[in-house]
Amino acid sequence: MTPEKAPGQTDAHSDQSEIAYIMKEYPRLSETFIMNEIALLKKMGLVIRVFSVKKPPAASKQHAPADHGRSAVQYLPSVSSLSGSHLLGWLLANLPKFIKSHLYLLRRAPWSYLSTALQMVQMTLHYRSGFFKKPKKTFIKEFLQAGYIAQQVLASGRVRHLHGHFCHGSTTITMFVSRLTHIPFSFTAHAKDIYLSTLNPGDLLERKIKEARFVVTCTAANQSYLSKIGQGNHTIHTIYHGLDTQKFKPRENPALAQGKPVMLSVGRFVEKKGFVSLVKACQILKERGYGFQCRIVGEADDQSEVIEGLIRDLKLEKQVLITGGVTQEELRTIYAECTLFVLPCQIVNNGDRDGIPNVLVESMAMGIPVISTAISGIPELIDNGINGLLVPQKNDLALADALEIYLKDPYLRAQLGQAGREKVCTHFDSEKTNRALRDLFLSCVKPIG
Repeated sequence: MTPEKAPGQTDAHSDQSEIAYIMKEYPRLSETFIMNEIALLKKMGLVIRVFSVKKPPAASKQHAPADHGRSAVQYLPSVSSLSGSHLLGWLLANLPKFIKSHLYLLRRAPWSYLSTALQMVQMTLHYRSGFFKKPKKTFIKEFLQAGYIAQQVLASGRVRHLHGHFCHGSTTITMFVSRLTHIPFSFTAHAKDIYLSTLNPGDLLERKIKEARFVVTCTAANQSYLSKIGQGNHTIHTIYHGLDTQKFKPRENPALAQGKPVMLSVGRFVEKKGFVSLVKACQILKERGYGFQCRIVGEADDQSEVIEGLIRDLKLEKQVLITGGVTQEELRTIYAECTLFVLPCQIVNNGDRDGIPNVLVESMAMGIPVISTAISGIPELIDNGINGLLVPQKNDLALADALEIYLKDPYLRAQLGQAGREKVCTHFDSEKTNRALRDLFLSCVKPIG
């Protein structure tokens, strides 16, 4: 008996299998590493189909490659917020956008569909915050979205593997798609998505690790943590976020530039970036009589007003300047104008932290001397005193002392900047890192036919 085709399905006559990437929002200005990863995997011969739950805001800045590839992204129907909504009202407003996909899946494979739906209902109860609390409604939304993707995947006839980026919502959707289609999945885990228990309550992350064909993460520190959660029964791979070391090249004589030193920091205005500590270190340097400019570049977030208020309170308006989010092309120009790069990352009270911030890798690739903190995966990139400087987190005085070392010694800046470039070229070149990821995909993706 010939299987029923999904709406719009065509006969697959290509022998090239596809990998479906599933993400919450693509592209995002702060996640260039995903965009670059996809571009390189395509260059290496893989066929990537991208599904994005949300579209980026229409007015948001985008990197040039993202604009070029946006037509290849399949965006899901938009849904209204579940927060504060009555479930019945929310379903009445949003279910019509997904009902055709779910009816198709039900007709095509009733047992798979109903068993996945039952698992979803069990999850809403099992992962609620307390026995007498309301069910966790977000799984219902993610199940609806997964049904839409599952129908599209089956319609293509060529998708042989699913991959989620970030191990909370997008990977929950990916897991549901896998259950509905019986196509294996994997996922990449990053930072906050790993360590915030509210994003993967109870044993949900352990369940995802067990069901996934493989797991990728961007630091050895993350790998160790995930291996403990997975109880050592699954292969978890460390693959660093690489970058194009030919695109990020040193400027001429970066450490010997004349004029007032420029200290650069880049990141979203969130607590884990440590910008409060940086501003306070700038006050210490000002009191010590140093002339400098500190430029903080990044997208506004929940710490924006805190940082701006601190700059005013400490009367540092002439020393510390804030710039909004920029594209990667614009950022390369900004890198070329700085004397040193500093990002005093920290672990916040809820466990959130960075892995290895990509801006540290980018600045080191350009031969810029860097300062950061000895937390999470950062010591895997920076060897203190060899290719950069590390200080204890949340220590304003130690940070000011490290900044002073660089400000006083241009030759040390040149030495450590060159060593930083060498470290990135050896261990973080994207051609090398993405080759390892490509090989993982090829190990579990079989040709069509």
